[in-house]
Amino acid sequence: MKKLLLLGGARYLLPVIREAKALGCHVITCDYLPDNIAHRYSDEYHNVSITDLDATLKLARELQVDGVMSFACDPGVVTAAYVAEQMGLPNVGPYESVCILQDKGRFRTFLKEHGFNVPEARSFDRIDDALVQADTFRYPLIVKPVDNAGSKGVGRVDSPEALEDAIRYALGFTRCGRFILEDFIEKDGFSSDTDCFCVNGELRFASFDNQYFDRKANNPYAPDGYTWPSTIPAEKQKELRRELQRLLHLLHMETSVYNVEVRLGTDGKAYLMEVSPRGGGNRLSEMLEYTTGTRLVHNAVRAALGLPVEEMHDPVYHGHWSIVILHAEQAGAFRSLRIAEDARPSVVEEDLWVQPGDRVEAFSGANKAIGTLVMNWPSEEERDARMSDVSAWVQVEVDADA
Repeated sequence: MKKLLLLGGARYLLPVIREAKALGCHVITCDYLPDNIAHRYSDEYHNVSITDLDATLKLARELQVDGVMSFACDPGVVTAAYVAEQMGLPNVGPYESVCILQDKGRFRTFLKEHGFNVPEARSFDRIDDALVQADTFRYPLIVKPVDNAGSKGVGRVDSPEALEDAIRYALGFTRCGRFILEDFIEKDGFSSDTDCFCVNGELRFASFDNQYFDRKANNPYAPDGYTWPSTIPAEKQKELRRELQRLLHLLHMETSVYNVEVRLGTDGKAYLMEVSPRGGGNRLSEMLEYTTGTRLVHNAVRAALGLPVEEMHDPVYHGHWSIVILHAEQAGAFRSLRIAEDARPSVVEEDLWVQPGDRVEAFSGANKAIGTLVMNWPSEEERDARMSDVSAWVQVEVDADA
């Protein structure tokens, strides 16, 4: 029986655990939060911080695992690559390459050095150093921690006077104490954040989607919905695919699922914004199985164990799919979820993670979501109209804090 070590314990690991057990694996989870839901479904749990490289390596050696994986868990990606490299296990790519991909400052520098389209960006570890240069930036700009995902700690700054507060906010979400300032790329149409798959350095499955945001949320840059396929023009999608493949070759990446965020700017340029060798949050790989039939989670587990993956090709989409990320606009006690009756026939899956009376927080990032709705609409027109105003047919009712 092969042993698979999964880093983290969030619910996005549940389909990974199911796939691993279907393959006959002994599944081990680890992090420093024993109450995380995934630990209830694994065969074994260990209380070890997944950001502690050496402690995780020690655990993996003691357990003699056959594979290590960080799926939809950004803090564990670098650790998984380190453990795999040290133990000679199947790996997503060289540890140093993974470190570049996972650090927004280093990633922007790498892209610039190799001729990719990239926003002007600078990283800092001191607030004062950034403030001294405040007048040298072109506003608006984006402030974000270099080492976090799920839009946590991200803020837009429209003037130098607002910069310090945005930096302090970003620093509340970084483990390494560094942040990045970069030009705000005004998007043309929808940005895309979805999953891709690379096999032995070759991009086999490159998907794009339309990403939606709740502008009324505490963090208007936290995605609250997705539709497939993307409306990015076909020629720009081909360009983005070529550039993604070039990046994977330059970094000598191997076999893995990738969460890839791209954007087409109003300047006409196509940008690779984020590329991470892990499955994305918000159930993106699961949605791609719904929309295309391609089993990305299954293949990611096989890759982590060094097993051959199923044959894949670029997606062919079936139906008019979307996913809604359920969330509360304000903190308080969850009361109920209401879905308009005329939308209910399109509900494929309603996955609610809270019960009446449970405490919920105002939506500020993926970690504040309270569930998902998987939708298959009768037409593209209805899908797009519904997703443009989710609050018209979905209400999360909360007894707000006094």
